[in-house]
Amino acid sequence: MSQVRRALFFLVLGHSTAVYAADKADNIEVITVEGSRHLVLQQQSGVHEISLSDDVLSQIKHQHIQQSLNRLPGVNLARGNGQEYLPSVRSPVLTGAGACGSILSAIDGISIRAAGFCNINELFEAPTELAERIDVIRGPDSVLYGANAMNGVINVVTPALDSEPSQSARLEYGADDFKRAVYSANGGAEAPIRFDALIASDGGYRDSSGYDQQKFNVKHQSQIDGWDYIATVSGTNLEQDTAGYITGYKAYESKSLSKTNPNPDAYRDAQSLRAAMHFTKLDENDGQWSLIPYARYTDMEFLQHFLPGTPVEQNRHHSLGIQSAYLAQIGDSIEWTAGIDGEWTDGELKQTQAEPTEGSEFLQETIPVGKQYDYQVDALQLASFANVSWQATELLTLAVGARLEYMEYDYNNRMLDGRTREDGTECGFGGCRYSRPADDTNSFTNFSPKFSAVYEVSELSQVYFNLSHSFRPPQATELYRLQREQTVADLDSEEQLSTQLGYRLTTSQLAAEVVGYWADKENVIYRDSDYFNVSDGEVRSQGAEVLLHYIFNSRWDIRGVANYGRHRYRNHRIINGVEIYNNDVDSAPRHFGNLQLGYQLGEQGRIELEYQYQGSYYTDAENLHKYNGHELFNLYSSLNWQGITLSLNMFNLFDERYAERADYTSFSGDRYFPSRPRSVFAAIEFSL
Repeated sequence: MSQVRRALFFLVLGHSTAVYAADKADNIEVITVEGSRHLVLQQQSGVHEISLSDDVLSQIKHQHIQQSLNRLPGVNLARGNGQEYLPSVRSPVLTGAGACGSILSAIDGISIRAAGFCNINELFEAPTELAERIDVIRGPDSVLYGANAMNGVINVVTPALDSEPSQSARLEYGADDFKRAVYSANGGAEAPIRFDALIASDGGYRDSSGYDQQKFNVKHQSQIDGWDYIATVSGTNLEQDTAGYITGYKAYESKSLSKTNPNPDAYRDAQSLRAAMHFTKLDENDGQWSLIPYARYTDMEFLQHFLPGTPVEQNRHHSLGIQSAYLAQIGDSIEWTAGIDGEWTDGELKQTQAEPTEGSEFLQETIPVGKQYDYQVDALQLASFANVSWQATELLTLAVGARLEYMEYDYNNRMLDGRTREDGTECGFGGCRYSRPADDTNSFTNFSPKFSAVYEVSELSQVYFNLSHSFRPPQATELYRLQREQTVADLDSEEQLSTQLGYRLTTSQLAAEVVGYWADKENVIYRDSDYFNVSDGEVRSQGAEVLLHYIFNSRWDIRGVANYGRHRYRNHRIINGVEIYNNDVDSAPRHFGNLQLGYQLGEQGRIELEYQYQGSYYTDAENLHKYNGHELFNLYSSLNWQGITLSLNMFNLFDERYAERADYTSFSGDRYFPSRPRSVFAAIEFSL
């Protein structure tokens, strides 16, 4: 793509600032958070959410969550194969066993997975394709969400009940034999229950890379003993054939190589089930109570095609928890909220290798067949928080909050301790690769304060400021899935001090925002050159985000996001003879963004042209290898006719050859997840 188009993209966005979710091309709407607990704290503090509205999600009809979320500022998910991805919210693209712990993914405010048991791909367990909207908090919100909400929060909001009964269905078909059916039914005021479900199948662009997926969400609303409540039950199932990296410098440019799969036996099977009750009540003093008991179950099995020997991992956990909050008002200018949260989890992990390891004599001897890990962990999370909001003047609101959280792991090794084979015999070359620590109990206590200020410049604009501390305890896999000589992982909680300053404006035609941020992260957990899990890393992040939604007239509008971010190593560390201090973190593009030009066909539909820009980034910590980035165009169209909606979407309009993700290792060299070529998807939606 030309430098001229790139310059025009950033020039257009430079004229304005932040975009809020817009429901119609002629009506900009600032969306708040559903659910009393979250609504209360969002009203009290300067934490600001950006949302993908139902209209935007309906237009995109994403086959992969990245297609939707990357429209939001600060978000830059890297798409993997099938439903897999690597997350990024105001951060590099995160990798590694516990990296997923830096971003909290939630459904209706409840984390998708238990604290300490995250999965890097966990959003495929959320009903994002059925969502009413998806909210994203950029930057930390540890006061409300606690552990893992370090870099941001992605909250999937399930569809609300409607007072009018209705039924609808949508059928979709697209490239590589993609098929999906979506069904929704709402009982109305007389039967306040809603059911949403989907069945999807994808043949896969690459060899042996298709998947089958099913999801459902049921919601019921009623009252009991003076409490209003909404009960939700949701479940997911994924059966996926997985394609791994292709290797070789710019291998993604080869049409034939891009379709290959070096790991044809790789797979991922995952199931999840969740239930929650959202209770709310006003007491005699006009104070508001919120209680949310919940339960979850997850079960996953996948072939680790990225490891020597390709072992199979099986992990599962079940949890019980409760979230609570109480809101009260003191006079006309002060509101306060306090709450207690608790969660208990029983988790387990097993790693088994069926076939002998291929490769060098060293690999064959140190990675034996049989069980390599088999452990069980009980986890307890307890937390209390408080937040006070003061209307200092007619124009200035100040808020201060804090959270105290305790996390405890009780670990039980079900195999022999140490780095032997399953039967206790020793491996050559000093011992087996995988090390199993002895039974242990580990606990972490974290205190997280926050301060925010919001100043009303006018009825249409605000300036806001946040200063906050956030944290994440080590994940169970970082503590107990050790390698080589390491027998105990002496890890601390990762901590981050961050600040942001922003300005937002909303008029009848324009919604805009510009924000700058800075963050220092300490005790970053990584695997060092001795294959030890350590927590002495440091990363500094600085950046800015620009958002825009401008309505020219009743027909034309433009939306866009431009991001600048620099993430640098701030600890002294030698990798392959190179000092990485002040280097860019790998998989961290400094520039990325998108732009959508839309034409509204009245009530009859919409046409939208989308431009996506991914800047270059280093693929190794030494900053010796780089991916040059890419530019894409997508086209979305929908037409309404006599209660029937027809859609036709085209991705990668100009059939670019690019990498969804690029990486470099000393073992494989350059490696990539290749992109899909130009692909078309059609849908028909109708009421029943």
